[in-house]
Amino acid sequence: MSETAESGGRATGPRTRPEGAARPLSEAYDTALLDLDGVVYAGGEAVAHAVPSLAAARAGGMRLAYVTNNAARTPEAVAAHLTRLGVPAEAAEVVTSAQAVARLIAEGVPAGARVLCAGGEGLRVALRERGLVPVDSADEEPAAVVQGYGGPELRWGVLMEAALAVNRGVPWYASNLDATIPGARGVLPGNGAAVEVVRMAARYRVSPRVAGKPRPPMHRESILRTGARRPLVVGDRLDTDIEGAHVGGVDSLLVLTGVTDPAGLLAAPPEHRPTYVAADLRGLLSPQPAVERDAQGGFRCGGWRVTGASIEGRGEPVDALRALCALAWSGPEGVAAATGLLGRAGW
Repeated sequence: MSETAESGGRATGPRTRPEGAARPLSEAYDTALLDLDGVVYAGGEAVAHAVPSLAAARAGGMRLAYVTNNAARTPEAVAAHLTRLGVPAEAAEVVTSAQAVARLIAEGVPAGARVLCAGGEGLRVALRERGLVPVDSADEEPAAVVQGYGGPELRWGVLMEAALAVNRGVPWYASNLDATIPGARGVLPGNGAAVEVVRMAARYRVSPRVAGKPRPPMHRESILRTGARRPLVVGDRLDTDIEGAHVGGVDSLLVLTGVTDPAGLLAAPPEHRPTYVAADLRGLLSPQPAVERDAQGGFRCGGWRVTGASIEGRGEPVDALRALCALAWSGPEGVAAATGLLGRAGW
């Protein structure tokens, strides 16, 4: 874990409180590795404050990269969507789990090999980028099987072909294992659900090699494509974005505009604890107030003071949440105590 953005070092042991930063994060880090759904947009529309915040970060010299576990869309399609929302983006700034898994496969099979592709156009394009040939049948002698989210167009028949190939011993890969994805009408099955179908058909004897967040191949792909030297992972999910940063050994910013709520943050195990916490992407543009422990054993952040039994003060609710994180992460009794104080902190 990093000590601070200023030091550039990494502390040992589990994180016990969110870090402070004397400078805006957009100045302390050279590249933001941004998750998309729940961070930049939600249900196809821009998240509040996302567009002006990203424009300001870019104008200040921070490079932006958009890192998504969704393997269905091509980088060109993602960039076009972002541009329509008011976030100018180029395909080269988009990193997908399809690209990560295609690189992983290419490292393990002969050049030009056939790959049975149970996924959408984004996955097929990524395979071709690596010189691989997507096929649809287990009888075409594929050197590998890969699954990636294919949207509502994904046919049951292609899952049957994937199961046949896996049961014949063909190496099996998956872009990611997200069990669900958010949709405009509610929660929908994700690629992990489709992977589970094939796993069941294989009688649970094998599992795929996985590339997407929070696995290392996705972080490697992001760094290779962006050339980032001081990256900051920005996400809304503890179990993919923040854990992926932890696995990659880099700092992270959790924004509370998507999946993770304050109670979930307080209960986060060490590998899910972000370096920084912000209400939204405006957190990129400001210093991060430090959480300090006072002589009486309380935690202070901004205008707030927290103990195991009380919270007092005023100011930004996110500062109170940062202090509550320090209480929650301080020991086994901390989570319950901090959770009980959330309502009094404006959450």
